[in-house]
Amino acid sequence: MKRLAIGLSDFKELIEENFYYFDKTSFIDEVIKDGSKVKLFARPRRFGKTLNMSMLKYFFDITKANENKKLFKNLYIEKTESFKEQGQYPVIFLSLKDLKASTWEEMEKDIKSTIARLFSEYKYLLNDLDKFDTVTFENIIMKNTNVEDLKEALKFLTKILYEKYNKKVVVLIDEYDTPLVSAYHNKYYKKTKDFFKTFYSIVLKDNNYLQMGILTGIIRVIKAGIFSDLNNLSTYTILSDDYTDSYGLTEEEVIKSLKDYEMECEISNVKDWYDGYKFGDSEVYNPWSILNFLRFKELRAYWVDTSGNDLINDVLKKITKSTIESLERLFDGEGLKQNISGTSDLSKLLSEEELWELMLFSGYLTVEEKIDQDNYILRLPNKEVRTLYRKTFFEKYFGRGSKLLYLMEALTENKIPEYEERLQEILLTSVSYNDTKKGNEAFYHGLIMGMGLYLEGEYITKSNIESGLGRYDFVIEPKNKSKRAYIMEFKSTDSVEKLEEVSKEALKQIEDKKYDISLKQNEVKEITYMGIAFYGKQIKISYKSE
Repeated sequence: MKRLAIGLSDFKELIEENFYYFDKTSFIDEVIKDGSKVKLFARPRRFGKTLNMSMLKYFFDITKANENKKLFKNLYIEKTESFKEQGQYPVIFLSLKDLKASTWEEMEKDIKSTIARLFSEYKYLLNDLDKFDTVTFENIIMKNTNVEDLKEALKFLTKILYEKYNKKVVVLIDEYDTPLVSAYHNKYYKKTKDFFKTFYSIVLKDNNYLQMGILTGIIRVIKAGIFSDLNNLSTYTILSDDYTDSYGLTEEEVIKSLKDYEMECEISNVKDWYDGYKFGDSEVYNPWSILNFLRFKELRAYWVDTSGNDLINDVLKKITKSTIESLERLFDGEGLKQNISGTSDLSKLLSEEELWELMLFSGYLTVEEKIDQDNYILRLPNKEVRTLYRKTFFEKYFGRGSKLLYLMEALTENKIPEYEERLQEILLTSVSYNDTKKGNEAFYHGLIMGMGLYLEGEYITKSNIESGLGRYDFVIEPKNKSKRAYIMEFKSTDSVEKLEEVSKEALKQIEDKKYDISLKQNEVKEITYMGIAFYGKQIKISYKSE
């Protein structure tokens, strides 16, 4: 059985060390047949972007062409007409995956270091340069340049490579958006955007030395910001009908790998956990999770535990009541209709209208159905992603540790005074005043949603559903009808003195409006009625059990 290369993104090492490999060399054939000069591929993290770029580098690179040719033996590309392009071009491969910084000043230093490292790979060119180009080249390597001058660095490198080989240059830029997302996250986006807009456009537009440019990233093309000057750019996102099988794994590939590792009996479980992504018209599995499952033979969340959840955490910091209601619908298995434009600026990403687009392109949602050109129905892709939402909500509203466990145990054992005490403790110790200030119903709604996610499996949780003579706030219904159900009504008040009075009003409302009818119709015998009043971080619960 071949070894599994988890986290290895160097194509040469993967092949030479005889690691298990899903043959994605048809991607090379598609790239060559694609007539567009510059291509951008946007896919979620850990879906094979860097490995595919590494594969392109070894395929096209004119240096060590004969040696690299052996890497493609018995792979799909070897049998195609496109194989004649192997080893025909100088290649620049620039990865920006580590270009993250907390300030623009740090980013400037990192840009200089990144470009200096790139140029050091081409030191052999110094022997062929005139004195003017030599000075420029050496200054870049020695970091004796200001960041403004580096905007033209890649164009300069394509020029001297062309002069050396008399061949146009293939430029590969991996994770183009990492510095932009970092800048956005740390609030220096404009300066970073201005630099990279010029940095990319100079090398990719009207460059006579360019054979082909390929970029990868997570978020969709930002026409208004980065690529507005590029009229030769073709963008392939998860919504595109081209290159649908180039990233991620097809069901056929997954079934074969499970057979190879004698686990074909797990296919239905694996599908529930790691399938569900729709790229164009293809349904694909998460490759990172599949590789980890093959190795560890355990169904759990692998992808969501990797780094890169900054954006989703930012989202949850700005969450509103309508966002939570939409998330609830997603957790109930419903689809969410959204307009997905794919053309907006990163600076607006976390606005309410952009949120779902970000989550879609980042892999936290997937397409269930395309309605028309701009409108889609979105859903949660699989169990693994559900796990991420659950974990993120828990940590946001309850902090790390076992607080939530004890809280929910007290509730499901019908120890309401203990439940009240533990909930009060969480509010006092783990929650910001800004979360609970007057008018922020989203916080309490999110808090309750977190409870619902925790109880998933043994209970069905519902909110804002009609029953009896009105709509209850929250119901916890046991799947086993012999167990106890809980009806909760929430009310906020304007003073701590009114807490008990208002909690009793909430309890009376449950009884008066007969919110228990639907539970009784479902043959639930034992019900606890809970009126919960909030004032900032203070609470009071009035309850009645039957």
